[in-house]
Amino acid sequence: MLFSDRSGRPSSASAGAAFGLKGGLLCAAAVLALSSAARAQTQPPQAEAAPTEVTPTEVTQAAAPKPPAKAPRPAKAAAAGQVSEVVVTASRLDLLGVAATASQGAVTEKELELRPVYRVGQLLESTPGLVVTVHSGEGKANQYLLRGFNLDHGTDIANFIDDMPINRPTNTHGQGYSDLNFEIPELAQGLDYTKGPYYASVGDFGAVASTHLKLANEVPDQIAVAGGSLGVYNVFLGGTQTFTDDDRLVGGLYYGHVDGPFDHPDNFRKSAAELRYSHGDTADGYSLTGMYYKGDGNFTTDQPLRAINEGLIGRFGTLDPTDGNSSERISLSGHYGATGDGWKFASSAYFIHARMTLWNDFTHFLDDPVHGDQEQQDETRDTYGGQAALTLDHQFGSIDNQLVGGLQVRRDTAYVDRRHTEARQTLPTCSVAQADGPTLQVPNTGGACNADNVKLLDLGPYLEDTTRWTPWLRTILGLRDEYYQASDHSLISGFSGTGHESLLQPKGSIVLGPFYQTEFYLSAGKGFHSDDVRGVFGTVPLEGIPGLAGKTPFLAPATGEEIGLRTDIIPKVKVQVAVFQEDFQSELAYDADAGEDTASAPSRRQGIELSGEYHPFSWIEMNADLAFSKARYRADAQTLANFGLAGPFIANAPSFIGSFGILVDNLGPWFGGLQWRDLGKYPISDGDEFPQDKGYSEINVDVGYKINPKLKMQLSVFNLLNTKANAAGYFYTSRLPGEPADGVAGFQVHPLEPISAVFKVTALF
Repeated sequence: MLFSDRSGRPSSASAGAAFGLKGGLLCAAAVLALSSAARAQTQPPQAEAAPTEVTPTEVTQAAAPKPPAKAPRPAKAAAAGQVSEVVVTASRLDLLGVAATASQGAVTEKELELRPVYRVGQLLESTPGLVVTVHSGEGKANQYLLRGFNLDHGTDIANFIDDMPINRPTNTHGQGYSDLNFEIPELAQGLDYTKGPYYASVGDFGAVASTHLKLANEVPDQIAVAGGSLGVYNVFLGGTQTFTDDDRLVGGLYYGHVDGPFDHPDNFRKSAAELRYSHGDTADGYSLTGMYYKGDGNFTTDQPLRAINEGLIGRFGTLDPTDGNSSERISLSGHYGATGDGWKFASSAYFIHARMTLWNDFTHFLDDPVHGDQEQQDETRDTYGGQAALTLDHQFGSIDNQLVGGLQVRRDTAYVDRRHTEARQTLPTCSVAQADGPTLQVPNTGGACNADNVKLLDLGPYLEDTTRWTPWLRTILGLRDEYYQASDHSLISGFSGTGHESLLQPKGSIVLGPFYQTEFYLSAGKGFHSDDVRGVFGTVPLEGIPGLAGKTPFLAPATGEEIGLRTDIIPKVKVQVAVFQEDFQSELAYDADAGEDTASAPSRRQGIELSGEYHPFSWIEMNADLAFSKARYRADAQTLANFGLAGPFIANAPSFIGSFGILVDNLGPWFGGLQWRDLGKYPISDGDEFPQDKGYSEINVDVGYKINPKLKMQLSVFNLLNTKANAAGYFYTSRLPGEPADGVAGFQVHPLEPISAVFKVTALF
């Protein structure tokens, strides 16, 4: 959807039809019981209860027993640790004795249900220290900020849904473009996340972070209807057909609409459908999932602040009301898993067909003083691939060892182009910028300014070995070898090129503990992100590194180091602390002039993250996440000058991100959540410390009431204090009518949405 006013699942544990929630609650309770029992003995969990180390996509299953397919069976309930109290508000699973680093985590389905979020992409904000915002409106990939990185639309955060990669390399708009609008929030079932390049199973775009959103195998039959201010209305219809204890079919249909606060309404319409057949469970079973999404609407992109101050437009106005978007996505994905004595096999495969068109006008009349600078970006893409991993458990005396061998493969074939348009109509000329001199208007070729057929192949074999040497010492050693092959055929110049590159990535962690319910972590590793191959081959120069700085690599390496701790020593409190440093050989920077990403100078981030959860009672949780970071380009003055940088400061890299949340459930008939998030100040001109945007602080609230086990109401209020701030801010040159031919450099802003409300009714049947 556009607004994630979740959850169709019932919140009453007594509702007979609500297996999905009851299984989830038993799962969370069992986790807490098991972890408490293990810590009381100061011994790590045994292999049969939780693996010594898990991949990011398996962390939830490793940390908690699987819920039964139907009502809980007494034998399994007893094996789950003699649970005496159901803790319904646990936001994250306790990974003491399981995680490889202090910054790895697993978010429960319960948090996704109770967390108030304005748009579906903000489900990912359950990852500590992550802010998900926009700079153009709905229907476009979100903007992600984490650990002092402006990850733009997904440059260095690898997002997955049902193990399908969402990031799009060599995308028409931005490298790693990660559009989550196709997801139906009512069908999400928990999220696993990692940070840093320390995990052998995480490849392209995952050097800073990765998220793995899982899909539900079962939801109660329901209909949910919502409506609110800002032109919001949507409906969800879904449910489960159960054939046997092991076989089920779950499906959902969704339609949503939103206008937003803008003078020219977004009029964004989303249609989505999902159908999933599953047999057994993740460890022993298989599933097949089909998904469909269609989205269309208008944009209000970032606007010149001077146009607002001079009264040319209002705060929610636009200089070009014809900006907009159209997207469509179809996918088919499947999983197969099997488990035996001392071994486990897991695999998945997928096919994705996607197309998108964006109309953006950032610089207005800077390049074309007659028709304006609107451009149309088109893409049609087929992506197919999969992964397989075999896990072998061995015991050498008192030493436990787990070896994972895996292979990931991905193939993309894409057509990408850019056109010069006015009011979404293609013009006969293209604007071509010169290094020195005015922008030229040259005849286009076949209607496009640039058009490329691109083929990409990414192979990632990896090994990861976890050894538990003593009850208080374990090591995780990983090695990944990335092989990247690409070809690019320009339909404009006729250029055709092929190339390849490989990158070996060692990774490792040492874990000490638990001592007094506390573990210490020391991690280091190498990762990467791929670059736009049009910049690698030079077919579209803006996509690459400036010529004076050298050749754009296929794979831009990153190295990271992290120390941290995870502790449950304070009763009812869980705390995680991580101190990190990460270096990139080539930063991917957002070029607001072109509305695209370009490869930039080497960079470094240093910082500290603190997270905590407090459960004073079974019906409430309070959580807080604080992240402080320092972002700088790491190069001498001449190298910075080669990239057109006057200094070391990195645009849109926030120095602070904070959040505080409250989750409440089963307080009689009441449930809900409160989420405060704060985005600190950040430079908005690449290379310069000033000017800066002050960031913003926002409070969102959900209040729900269960009328009976089959009917509930929910009110969501967003930006409760009606904060007036910028959701995104930039500093670049644009031109308004009557201004000098070379334009005016200044603030360009996209407003944070004002206070709004959505009311939702969910009925089970």
